[in-house]
Amino acid sequence: MATISAADVKKLRDRTGAGMMDCKAALEEAGGDFEEATTILRKKGLASAAKKAGRATTEGLIGQWIAPDHHAGILVEVTCESDFVARTDDFQRLVAEVLAEIAKAGDRATDAWLKDPAEPVHQLVAAAIGKLGENMAVPRFVRYAGQGHVGQYIHTGGKIGVQVEFAGVPSDVGARPELTLFVKEVAMQIAAASPLYVTRTAVPADVLEKERAIYRAQMEQSGKPPAVIEKIVEGKLGSFYAQVALVDQASIRDPKMTVAEAINAAANALGTPITVTRFARLKIGETA
Repeated sequence: MATISAADVKKLRDRTGAGMMDCKAALEEAGGDFEEATTILRKKGLASAAKKAGRATTEGLIGQWIAPDHHAGILVEVTCESDFVARTDDFQRLVAEVLAEIAKAGDRATDAWLKDPAEPVHQLVAAAIGKLGENMAVPRFVRYAGQGHVGQYIHTGGKIGVQVEFAGVPSDVGARPELTLFVKEVAMQIAAASPLYVTRTAVPADVLEKERAIYRAQMEQSGKPPAVIEKIVEGKLGSFYAQVALVDQASIRDPKMTVAEAINAAANALGTPITVTRFARLKIGETA
């Protein structure tokens, strides 16, 4: 049996975060081979992850990465059981490593890839569970690349993150501080007002018909002619759009104008026809 020194045990513990006795046993089993010992500990970590898998993960952080030219960006939700763990350096390192793996995978990064035990994100999470002793997960991520100017906003504490993509932003405008400020304002709007769609035309037909049916039911006893009821129903849809469609919402910066008007004002000031093409809002513990 290989002689295992205290320095070797400490080195493996620093590398893996496992306990001293576990590290010593793994090194003895591996004959002093650090890579093999690390594998042994990771296998044990996977076993421990399976035991913790049923425990609720309602805390965590939204991680962010954005390319220097703002042509690509990633948001990722990484969850754990307690806010205490979410604030540790080890957990924040996990978030950074997960972001790096998603960026490296590029177009290969899908939901199936995320959950595949053979892929790096699943392995990183399993190792972190073994080290920190809590159940953890990466429920979802959003990656935009190569289709427009990407902006992000992380709400205080890292519990809500927004990613928004704009079309019509040439590279010279993309570097202007006025655009940076405006992009942040739109992202903050999404964080605060939780729209579901960019425009009213993006609302699915079945969702609209459900709303119409509710409004019609409310008017059933009014005694008004059907044609009048339909006009009232369409009018009520305006309030619905103001809740769920980003550009129809009242601006949180200036409630006297809609987000569409704010976008048009910014486009005129910047001299380029800016439009929002898509966005994502991630909140810790919220079902996708």
